[in-house]
Amino acid sequence: MVSAKTNYWIDIGLAITFILTALTGILKFPGLIFKFGLTYKDLPMKTLSTIHDWSGIIMVLLVLIHLIFHFKWIVVMTKNLFKKDHKKFEQ
Repeated sequence: MVSAKTNYWIDIGLAITFILTALTGILKFPGLIFKFGLTYKDLPMKTLSTIHDWSGIIMVLLVLIHLIFHFKWIVVMTKNLFKKDHKKFEQ
């Protein structure tokens, strides 16, 4: 069983990597940079790309760990949702 503290730190890591990936993705997106009044020369694009790539990779790994830790719960919930009498979960 995974402790609440471990889940907390995985969720914090997911939040941080999501924010980094989203912000750098927005800045790198063609056309959007100009809407902010910037040009590609104004930003360190190589650094942004590196942060974007690594935070995305770390986020994928954290999601996989999260799914592995909660696999039994996912299986139980899936089975319960597909039972004929699933009124317990509609409350």
